[in-house]
Amino acid sequence: LACSCAAAPSQMRWTLLLPAALRLSVPHTLLSRSTSAKQLSTVAMPSVEVEQFRALNDNYAFLVHDASTGATMAIDTPEVSPIMDVLNRRGWKLSHVLNTHHHHDHAGGNLELKRLTGCKIIGPAGEASRIPGIDTPVGGGDSFEVGNLRFQVIDVGGHTKGHIAFYNEEMKSAFVGDSLFALGCGRLFEGTPEQAWASLQRLAALPPDTKVYCAHEYTEANLRFALSVDSANPDLQDRAKVIKQLRSEGKPTVPTSIELELMTNPFMRASNAELRAQLGVSPEEKDAAVFGKLRKMKDKF
Repeated sequence: LACSCAAAPSQMRWTLLLPAALRLSVPHTLLSRSTSAKQLSTVAMPSVEVEQFRALNDNYAFLVHDASTGATMAIDTPEVSPIMDVLNRRGWKLSHVLNTHHHHDHAGGNLELKRLTGCKIIGPAGEASRIPGIDTPVGGGDSFEVGNLRFQVIDVGGHTKGHIAFYNEEMKSAFVGDSLFALGCGRLFEGTPEQAWASLQRLAALPPDTKVYCAHEYTEANLRFALSVDSANPDLQDRAKVIKQLRSEGKPTVPTSIELELMTNPFMRASNAELRAQLGVSPEEKDAAVFGKLRKMKDKF
């Protein structure tokens, strides 16, 4: 493991293999206003695979495997048994855990997985004392390599103060924990609206076609809230049809993309004039304050 804040991104190209069931399906009208169908579907590439599967009640677990080196990372550890089941089924050996934050449904399996596999644990420096078994603390602006994959660390505090996300430029993927959800964001247990809004702006600055791997299947509930505050948004109306179809078929709505969230997620649209008008807030109201209002509304929704 090499950790550096200034290291240049790898020049090698990696891609993502996902089951067809995980590919995003978006109506043509939504695609025509945003991006191509190719960008919103999984691109088959030979060197990197992401396995996404359910854990606990509504968590997603993710394993990232670099076939060129054999390195395998678990993004958070919600539950040991499904993680070990996938590792054994695929014949992969867990080399690292990447923790986004300290909550038990994200770090609760750390010690058992470390005992079973000898893996190294990378996690948020701001929460290092609360991350079981942590070996390498990292913070916003850092970068590190596992195998041939370089991850950039993004400060996404708000849900918890030290929450971080992991971004890989070559995979065009961000693993964001509970900082950002499809059509939602994490409840602010420790941070402030100002902190959380600044965190979302860091994610918003990623390339639009970045795949966003959030850690829960909360999309249907988030959709109901989004429609209640942004009902005139045609992109949201289009996306609602996709979400309802996917969930009726028992399919996940994760991963999403930065572009889809900027178009349809009310928590990413606090500066939008139409949404502000529906909320009845003045044009002079700061974006962070509008975000905070939305978050309080969602808490009571």
